[in-house]
Amino acid sequence: MTNKTDEGISELREKLWQARQVVVLTGAGISAESGVPTFRGEGGLWKRYSVMELATPEAFSRDPKLVWEFYNWRRELLAPLSPNPGHYALAEMQRRIPRFTLVTQNIDGLHRKAGSTDVIELHGNIWWVRCTGCGKLMEDLRVPLPEMPECPTCGALLRPNVVWFGEMLDPQVLNAAYEAISNCDLMIVAGTSGTVQPAASMGVQAKRSGATVAEVNLEPTPYTDTYQISISGKSGEILPRLL
Repeated sequence: MTNKTDEGISELREKLWQARQVVVLTGAGISAESGVPTFRGEGGLWKRYSVMELATPEAFSRDPKLVWEFYNWRRELLAPLSPNPGHYALAEMQRRIPRFTLVTQNIDGLHRKAGSTDVIELHGNIWWVRCTGCGKLMEDLRVPLPEMPECPTCGALLRPNVVWFGEMLDPQVLNAAYEAISNCDLMIVAGTSGTVQPAASMGVQAKRSGATVAEVNLEPTPYTDTYQISISGKSGEILPRLL
């Protein structure tokens, strides 16, 4: 007996392997399946602080030691976590599909850990740091980092290379995402609630450009009725079935 999920997966699988250019956008849902906390809504507290208060340029200017304590705690949480079958399925898709672009809102680095390359990370990556002096970017996997990590080149204070509340996304990163989206003929939006802009409207942009857009999510989103295919379920269970 087939159900709507089975029908949706069959339709999406057929579209996927017929597509010339594919874009996949992932959000917090795919990482939650690996045990990554979402920090949104209730429970989004660390010690007595709201995450919205700490992940800002103003908080870093006011108390960089506190902000680094928070990010060191997050790195300690993430370090032992592993990619799940959804991450690995996307890495395999990239190997099989010549024109494949993976765009993510997640900063946890799990897509790279699963073997995906050239990932467009809209909000940065918690395992990379940026110098507040010379601007140098570098990967730093130490857990924990020193309380106030310094740039090995110029000695200035380092900051997490993530996009904080109130900051603009890197224009080059955003342009790369939009270029891929405008040229794709299939886009899969997986594990994202569709509430954080500009990522939330990227599926609509792809549809306007003529692409088929499929959504894979546990719950309906504001765009469920807009996309051509909607599959309810966990990314870690649905995405491997597309292979």
